[in-house]
Amino acid sequence: MKVLVINAGSSSLKYQLYNMNDESVLASGRVERIGMDSSIVTHDAAGKPEVRSVSEILDHVTAVKRVIEMLVHPELGVLKRIDEIDAVGHRVVHGGEAFKESVLVTPEVKLEIRKLFDLAPLHNPAHMMGIAAVEANLPDVPQAVVFDTAFHQTMPETSYLYAIPKVLYRRHKIRRYGFHGTSHQYVSDKAARLLGQPLESLKMISAHIGNGASVTAILHGRSYDTSMGLTPLEGLMMGTRSGDLDPAIVPFAMAKEDLTMSEVSSMLNKHSGLMAISGSTSDMREIVEAMREGDKNAKLAFDMYTYRIRKYIGAYAAAMNGLDVIVFTAGVGENSVELREAVCSGLTFLGVELDRERNAERRKDPRIISTDNSRVRVLVVPTNEELLIARDTYRLVLQTKKPDDRSKEIIEKVE
Repeated sequence: MKVLVINAGSSSLKYQLYNMNDESVLASGRVERIGMDSSIVTHDAAGKPEVRSVSEILDHVTAVKRVIEMLVHPELGVLKRIDEIDAVGHRVVHGGEAFKESVLVTPEVKLEIRKLFDLAPLHNPAHMMGIAAVEANLPDVPQAVVFDTAFHQTMPETSYLYAIPKVLYRRHKIRRYGFHGTSHQYVSDKAARLLGQPLESLKMISAHIGNGASVTAILHGRSYDTSMGLTPLEGLMMGTRSGDLDPAIVPFAMAKEDLTMSEVSSMLNKHSGLMAISGSTSDMREIVEAMREGDKNAKLAFDMYTYRIRKYIGAYAAAMNGLDVIVFTAGVGENSVELREAVCSGLTFLGVELDRERNAERRKDPRIISTDNSRVRVLVVPTNEELLIARDTYRLVLQTKKPDDRSKEIIEKVE
């Protein structure tokens, strides 16, 4: 079975085509600047050179059509016919309380996703455009949706409710939802397998550290608490997001600087975090380089950033009454030797002992970077949200087919 995974944005679309027999990536790419006459398509098929083209792509329907054309191209593609695409899986940022797991796309599912537009106005409408575009191009192909919030639906009320009038929760569902759930789910399972222990036996903290960043407490395989809240703005200091701050700052700053709601939202989401403190960049690689050259603002940005990660790890260790495993993942978590060392050096009270040589290794595979004597194991696990989406899509589609011994075996393996 071949599964096409799509992550649609308002003006972009990323894709990967998987052969689920061995979970290999047959092709991947992206469409950028959708809605313009200078849209860019980048396509990379296994065993073939990457190609890049510029043309007019005015909507997502045309974008998906172009993707399909590339996949079946006689020289650049990997498929002979369109009908070799057996299913399509979509990333959807917000599933609210309606979706606790991945589901196949139905009219009822699409209606529920639309109801959540207010909670994710920048993301869910774009995801719906992606779903509609696939329907227009592949009307008979089953589609599935995998939600960033679904993994966190196991949080107890003590974790997800805010201490505000409950009428706001009842009327508007204002609560903690959390994000990056697909990544946290994938790496926690991978970490448990690497350690050779049942996930259900572990108290784990997963640190998804990229331009957007979140930390999740995973208690016996289930999300117990997570740093992002109603929106991805809450929690850690990030590349351009402020993370946690006193809510009174918002009306105070609005009054003092005569800011509109839109302007203050832009300030907190796009002009804060590492960018604000360093004064020049939100890229951790550039922060570290500037810090080495004696840039005091870069050093302050790095110290604030890593300090807040340590704070959350310490808090979540207390919340779970113990800690067995810390997992670093995503772009910064996987690649920044300096960040991992700075975070772990302040966690020795938990029994964390980082092996500097292991930490310094530049590898792409999952690995343990703590010493053999460390009471808390520290791991680096590259995330693969697209693969998890493909697996969930594969499983859901197989379950709708008439079961036989082979399909039952595959379903059990995927689950």
